[in-house]
Amino acid sequence: MSTLHVLSHSPFGDDRLSSCLRVIGANDALLLSGDAVYALQPGTAPFSALKTRGLTLFVLAEDVQARSIETPDWAKAIDYPAFVDLSIHYDKVNSWL
Repeated sequence: MSTLHVLSHSPFGDDRLSSCLRVIGANDALLLSGDAVYALQPGTAPFSALKTRGLTLFVLAEDVQARSIETPDWAKAIDYPAFVDLSIHYDKVNSWL
C-alpha cells in the first residue's frame, strides 16, 4: 500500500522529517509544503538527508517561490491541482501534524 507523506512544518523546529524518513517506504512519496520546504536549503542536514534517500519528492511550487528557495532537480515542484491528483493516486495520505 503506497502512502503520500505530507510535511508542512520546518525541519529545524522538530523531528517530523526525521520520523517520516524512518518510516517512508519504497512505494511512498513525500510532499513538502509550507515551512517544510526549508529542508531544501543546500548545505543543511535536512537537504542532505533528502538528497541521499533517493525518494520520490514533491514540493508545492507556491511555497518554494514564497520563500525564495530553489527546487533541486531531484524534486518536482507541483501546484495545488497536482497535489489533489497525488492524493488520489496514492492509497493513503499521511499528514505529519
